[in-house]
Amino acid sequence: MGTGFPAVYEIRVGGSLESDWSEWFDGLAVTGDEGGETAITGPVIDEAALHGLLNKVRDLGLPLLSVSRIEPA
Repeated sequence: MGTGFPAVYEIRVGGSLESDWSEWFDGLAVTGDEGGETAITGPVIDEAALHGLLNKVRDLGLPLLSVSRIEPA
C-alpha cells in the first residue's frame, strides 16, 4: 500500500561533489560533511529512477557507501 508520495532515499558516497556535478541530481539535496562524504537525499518515484541515480553515482567514479530508504515519521 502506497501513500501516494514517492519514497525518500539517502545515497551516501565517498568524496565530495563539486557544485558543477550537483545539478545532475536536480530536485535532490546534495550535502557534504566533514568526514569527506556526500549525501544525496530526496524523493525517488520508482525503482527505475533509483537505479538511474545509482548509475549517475557510478559515472562520477565516487564509491557508493550506502543507500537507505527514509521512512516518514
